[in-house]
Formats: sequence, structure tokens, C-alpha cells
Amino acid sequence: MTTTVLSVGTELPPLHIEPISRATLALFAGASGDHVPLHIDIDVARAAGLEDVFAHGMLSMAYLGRLLTGWVPQHRIRSYQVRFAAITPVHASPVCTGRVTAVAEGLATVELAVTLADGTITLTGEAVIDLR
Repeated sequence: MTTTVLSVGTELPPLHIEPISRATLALFAGASGDHVPLHIDIDVARAAGLEDVFAHGMLSMAYLGRLLTGWVPQHRIRSYQVRFAAITPVHASPVCTGRVTAVAEGLATVELAVTLADGTITLTGEAVIDLR
């Protein structure tokens, strides 16, 4: 973890994700066991009225987890929760961010988000980090 003293408003260094490719979606489907066709089969996505496939929500959650573990060791994460807000289209380049919203009794609460280039927030969340 950074040696900077944490206070409300402290921002984590953002995590910029490379554009999400079809290969990324296929690899994530295999690794996660989530083979829902809307994520990997363009014909199924179009039949459902979508322009193209889109990323798994859990992939975005994993990226947020990477943001956190790039900042603190995993054993310091006391809780981690998210809310899915919008889909992440294939070829999008998400940015994961975090901001400390509370510090008390050796714990920091961090507000999290995944945002696309157009400003769409696809995922929001919160983590509690043990600072001791």
C-alpha cells in the first residue's frame, strides 16, 4: 500500500484496461465457466436486439479487484461489493477508479467505479480496507 497518509478524498491510481477483445471474452468465459452466448456469440446477441456481444459483469468486477490488489495486499480487503449498472461493449476500454470515502478505527471505505470513455458507469461498488 502507498505510504501516503489516507484521508477522505484520497484517490487510488486509476487502472486503465486495454480494449476488451473477443479473445478476452472467450478466455474469460473459459476461465469463469460463464459461457452465456450473449457474451461470445454475435448471432445470439443480434437475435436479442443487441449490436454485438458484451463483456461479462464479473469481468468488470475482476478488474476492480485488480485495482484494489494493486493498491493493497489482498489479505487487507475486508469486504468488497458491487452493483452492475450498464453493459460493457466489446472493444470498450474501461477505467477503474476508487476514492476513499471514510477512514475510522483502522479501516478505510473506498467507493469504486468502472467507467467507459463516453462517461457511462458500468459498475459501482465499495470495499473496506484494513489499514493496520
